[in-house]
Amino acid sequence: MSNVKEKLLKDMAKSVVNMEEDDTVQLARDFIKNGYDAYEGISNGLAVGMDEAGKLYEEEEYYIPELLMCSDAMYAGMDVLKPHLKYDETEEKYKAVVGVVEGDTHDIGKNLFKIMLETTGFEVYDLGRDVPPSEFINKAKELGAKLIGLSTLMTTTMDNMEIVINLLKKEGIRDDVVVMVGGGPISQSFADKIGADGYAPEASRAARLAKDLVRGKMNVAV
Repeated sequence: MSNVKEKLLKDMAKSVVNMEEDDTVQLARDFIKNGYDAYEGISNGLAVGMDEAGKLYEEEEYYIPELLMCSDAMYAGMDVLKPHLKYDETEEKYKAVVGVVEGDTHDIGKNLFKIMLETTGFEVYDLGRDVPPSEFINKAKELGAKLIGLSTLMTTTMDNMEIVINLLKKEGIRDDVVVMVGGGPISQSFADKIGADGYAPEASRAARLAKDLVRGKMNVAV
């Protein structure tokens, strides 16, 4: 990786952590001006900064106001980069339903995941925050969605992810849908424990994994 690109990505991440919205915008513009890939700018720049901010929040060095200012900076950078994303138009669009589980209103991770899913060719329906488990099921059935993405930043709401999976089983459609879980307190072992199909710590990796899992499921179904 060229030194210029590496420096821009590092600075972009830093500007998000430091809540420097104007700097983030300028760095994102420079990144595009240099002909670098917008997807990389989001996943290796802005998202890295937001991840770092999330860690500071968990360590109680940052609180909600700081986290919101970091996300403002991230979204400002995103507005610059998004129009330059190359969408994967080569194949059938799979439908996905994403949302933050009931009891939680932190949607930064979910929003990132949504953008990354869109760039990998998904058509995403966003249920927003504080979503009751039954709503995920109803919307997935209505759309014929192949993917449900569940997000939370709070340990107290993690159990709602398992409720969604149990409801899918009850409806007899568990085998038709890939369930991805993510967020600060979520781990691979938790994903395994509740029977989720996939988990990845970063939104960009999670989106790629989601696509592989959906494709795999489709091929098995054929």
